[in-house]
Amino acid sequence: MFRGVTNVTLDAKGRLAIPTRYRERIAARCDGQLIATVDRDYCLLIYPFPEWEEIERKLMRLPSLDQKARRLQRLMVGHATEVEIDGHGRILLSRELREFAGLDRQAVLLGQGNRFELWDETRWNETRDGWLNDGDGADLSAQLETLTL
Repeated sequence: MFRGVTNVTLDAKGRLAIPTRYRERIAARCDGQLIATVDRDYCLLIYPFPEWEEIERKLMRLPSLDQKARRLQRLMVGHATEVEIDGHGRILLSRELREFAGLDRQAVLLGQGNRFELWDETRWNETRDGWLNDGDGADLSAQLETLTL
């Protein structure tokens, strides 16, 4: 289970050091094999390989004649890239993925249970603040209205 927010830095080659506290779990779960792909919020999603395989199967079972399903398949599966943690605990993100998410140097890694989200730090701060200032939550779905925190 991945949780928490960590400020991270990408080097000039596009490498990101995975925080030490996650490395053992990643090694145990997938031997350092990860998948990075794009998200509609213009961040990257990073999955342990076994988790990604399950997501990919679900995506590919969606109806191929449904336009929204095809778009999601094209985005997520089409951009899915295998990345491996190197001996220094880093992953190398492709130029295409970095450009999509607007990643330059300063980034934010968010643990989201079975995956991570990787955001450009400025975009994350603006997006998060926008969500927090979005009003009283009147637009919650029926499922979320029953959730007690």
